[in-house]
Parts: sequence; structure tokens; C-alpha cells
Amino acid sequence: MPHSNGIYVAGRWQAGAGTIENLNPSDLSDVIGAYAQAGADQLDEALEAARRAQPVWWAAGIQKRHDVLMAIGTELMARAEEIGRLVSREEGKPLAEGKGEVYRAGQFFTYYAAEALRNQGDLAESVRPGIEIDVRREPVGTVAIISPWNFPVATPAWKIAPALAYGNAVVWKPANLTPASAVALTEIIARQDIPPGLFNLVTGPGRAVGQRLVDSPLIDAISFTGSVAVGRGIAASAIANMTKIQMEMGSKNPMLIMDDADLDLAVTHAAGAAFGGTGQKCTAASRLIVHEAIHDAFVEKLVKAAQALRVGNALDEATQIGPVVSDDQLRQNLDYISLGISEGAELLCGGDRLERPTDGYFMAPAVFGGTRNDMRINREEMFAPITSIIRAGSYAEALAIANDSAFGLTAGIMTRSLARAAHFRANMRAGCVMVNLPTAGTDYHVPFGGRGASSYGPREQGRYAAEFYTTVKTAYVAAGVPE
Repeated sequence: MPHSNGIYVAGRWQAGAGTIENLNPSDLSDVIGAYAQAGADQLDEALEAARRAQPVWWAAGIQKRHDVLMAIGTELMARAEEIGRLVSREEGKPLAEGKGEVYRAGQFFTYYAAEALRNQGDLAESVRPGIEIDVRREPVGTVAIISPWNFPVATPAWKIAPALAYGNAVVWKPANLTPASAVALTEIIARQDIPPGLFNLVTGPGRAVGQRLVDSPLIDAISFTGSVAVGRGIAASAIANMTKIQMEMGSKNPMLIMDDADLDLAVTHAAGAAFGGTGQKCTAASRLIVHEAIHDAFVEKLVKAAQALRVGNALDEATQIGPVVSDDQLRQNLDYISLGISEGAELLCGGDRLERPTDGYFMAPAVFGGTRNDMRINREEMFAPITSIIRAGSYAEALAIANDSAFGLTAGIMTRSLARAAHFRANMRAGCVMVNLPTAGTDYHVPFGGRGASSYGPREQGRYAAEFYTTVKTAYVAAGVPE
């Protein structure tokens, strides 16, 4: 087996216990390759190697960590077009999104390269004379990273970069749907001057490799992005070992369209947030809560915008919406279309499988009208190019509907009113709120995360990542009296 399709454990590329076939969702005749699946013994080897490598990496110092992360980030940005094409071929997002994702992944590494140099502590006065106190952050230890398929390079980057920057070792299990992107990132990391075993790639099914990973007492912290159901299972496993956890899970993000909004801008942002990345984003706008005064005009324009989107092969420069990621995902999406109709929602456009010159998982973006917030299509995360419109009689009603959810990741409002915008920012129960912007789209140097069933544990990204990837030590020193 070519090493580039293998797993990376203890500083060596290895063949796995088996392989999976990786297909292009835009063209099922395009086989990207056969990719390794780790065996239980290889995962155990990775865990043992990570435990050995971590103190060596911590002892190497901040300049070393800065230099390694800067090299990784610089190479990712320089190769954004090449690796971005691979991401689009494998995951199905349009080329511009694939390239943008890889470039952003590089920015995460260069940002945390600088943060490695800023790992500064605090001095404190003691209440007792003759005692000095210092407070510093140290690595949490060995970190398990479990990442999803929808951002196969960026999501692991914003976990791996701070993990390494703060002196930890990493065992990474990526999603099985996107192994090529994982291998591409690993090849860059593996070429760096790091201790063998500091970084490990173990691909494999969640029920086997993932479960064994989160059950392991050799793991000090787990960072997970994925579904609520899997997150709950990870939390149950982690608590047995008192393992620190950070989880980003589901969402049902609302966008409020107020009667004073710029209607064309609202349509542009709503369509982009709902259908960008084929709706396969945790920040997608899946509930559009529209003031009744502009409801009909907004709906008419949104349907036209959705119908105008060009759905096609992700590698075609003209494509705006690529395929969904897999046959299972497509079937689930179509089931939600049937469910919405059975619940009494009106399918205004889309929702059907599309034929294209290549055999792929193409789906027309769908808009449901006449929906209620208690419908399952407005309660459950669909992860699909499907959005629902809910009519509201006032701003207050719209806000109440928006907050009536188990989730709380992102939320947006379209309004010209400064008073409404300020009230929304203060009273919307979400981790990220957007005013006159799409619900999707966040910066890498500030915290990201949500409330309720959307997130659990410390925030990701920015300087707030230190709360998860480090532990705090307070040292007391009796200085004594000089002779």
C-alpha cells in the first residue's frame, strides 16, 4: 500500500488492518483511493507513543513549537489550491469553498504559532509575607481529536493547532468519509521536526476505533465535533476516566428577517447561509423567521434565488452548490422532505434528486413555507440544503421563536434598527450572533461555540482555546530572608 493512504502512528506510516474505498460524491466513477483502517493494536500503539512524546515536545520550548506550527500553516496556505481541489473532490463542496477552507486551516496554524510564544503566566502577591506565587498554564497531556467530514481540513486544524501550540500530543480520528484530506494534512505535519508519536492519524469506524479511543485511560482530553447522539456517548465514556471534554454538536440556527430589513441583502444572506456548503454546516440557517409585513415578498425572492443556484460537479468552476456527501446523507435529506410535507409544510421549491452529466448525490435546494416551530423539520438538525420559513407577527414573537430550541450555536438578524440589533445581541440565547450577516462565517482568532445541545465544555478558537488545551498550576515559593 502506498504510505500516503495509510495511517500514521508512532512517527511511521503503516498499513492498516483493512481498507475502505473513497469515492467522489460528484462522480461515483471517480475512485480517489483505498484508505487504511486502523486496528485496535495500532490505536494502542499510537496512545503509548503519544504519552512518551508529549513531555519531550513540552520540554522543546516555545520557539520550537512556534517554528513547527508556522511551517505547517505556511505550507497549507501555499498549497491551498492543490489541497482545496482534493477537499472538493472528496467532500463535494465547490472549488472556491475547498480552497478557502485549506487557506483558513493554514491561518489557524500560523495564529497558534504566535500564541505558542504568548504562553505567559501571572504573578500574584501572597496574603502571607515572604511567599511568592506564580500561576502558569501547562499542557493537559494527550488529546484525542475526533473531527467531522464537512470541514475535513479546517475543523481538525482548529483543534490540532492549539493542541500542539500548548505542548500536547495528539491522536486524531477523522471522519471515514474524508480520509484523503486527513492524509494530506498529516503528510505536512509528519514532515516536521517533532518527536515520534507526538501526532498520530488513526482512521477507522467510530464504533470501533473511535469508541476505543474515548474509552482509553491514556487520553487526558477529548475534542469532538459531530452529532448530539455521538457526543452524549463520548461524554458518558469520558466521565468514567474523568477525561476533560470539549464538544461541538448540533444546531438549528435561526435568522430573523425584520420588516425594516434590506430585502435583497436579506435574501442574499439567507440563501448563502442556508445552502452554502450544500447546507452541510453546523452554522447553516435552517430556520428563517420572517416578519409578516414582508413575508410574501421575501418568500418570493428567496424561492427565485434558490432556484437560480447552479447545482453541479464540485470541480466545475461554475458550480455554486455541490453534491451532498454520501448516499446515506442524500436518503436522509429526502426523508426529511417527505417528513416536512407530512407535517403540513408547503414545499415551495427543490427537494428532489437531480440528474447531472456525472452520477453523483445532487439535490435541489429546498424551501419549506408555512411551517411551525414545533414541526420536526424545525426541531432537528437536518444537515441538508433545506430551510424552513416561519411567519412572525412582531420582533418579540420572532425572538421567542428563535430561542425556542434545544440548540444555541449561531443566530442572525436582518434589520436597520439599532435598538432591535442591540436587544437581539443581548437576548438571543446563542454562542455567536450576527447582525446583517449570514449565520455562517466566523473568524479564527475569536471564540467559537454555542449553548444548550450545541456545545459542551470550553470554547474553541482564539485565546479561549487555552482553557481546554491547558491546565493551570499555582506555585507557592517561600522566598526566605537573605543573609
